[in-house]
Amino acid sequence: MAKTTFSGPVRSLNGFINFGPKAAVSLTANATLTMNDHAGRTLLCNLAAGEFTLPTITTGSAGESAGANDPNVASNLGATYTFIVQTAFTAGKIKTDGTDLFIGFARSLMTTAATGVDWFPGGSDTVMSFDGSTTGGIVGTLVKVTAVASAQYFVEAYIKASATQATPFGT
Repeated sequence: MAKTTFSGPVRSLNGFINFGPKAAVSLTANATLTMNDHAGRTLLCNLAAGEFTLPTITTGSAGESAGANDPNVASNLGATYTFIVQTAFTAGKIKTDGTDLFIGFARSLMTTAATGVDWFPGGSDTVMSFDGSTTGGIVGTLVKVTAVASAQYFVEAYIKASATQATPFGT
């Protein structure tokens, strides 16, 4: 199969393998993420008090079921944002637009031999907050967020914590 180079965003209904020099993006300032610049890339968190806002989930004007297979309907369902903490979060946040909600889980892993804890977002949680200690955010924390339905982001997180563990989820 021939190799092809693209110089702008490309949309595929069956996905791509993303690698190369632009596959990882270093986040060094507060940012509202976009499909074109951040989806499908590895997002390296390098701001201790960084606040990263996910894009509003769009399902297309025809609705989820009617437009699900139409490439001309604007939708970001299936878009995944993968965060890896490289600079410890001391007051970091990953948040939605305030309307989209989190579902899924966060597995809190201790930096010592203590047992980890599983955390689940409540019905109205829109923010994950990290303090570099009890709610995690220590270097090596991994948070993967995927737009799965109208107003729903699925979170799969492995957060490194210390001290008395606490949920990173909130409003």
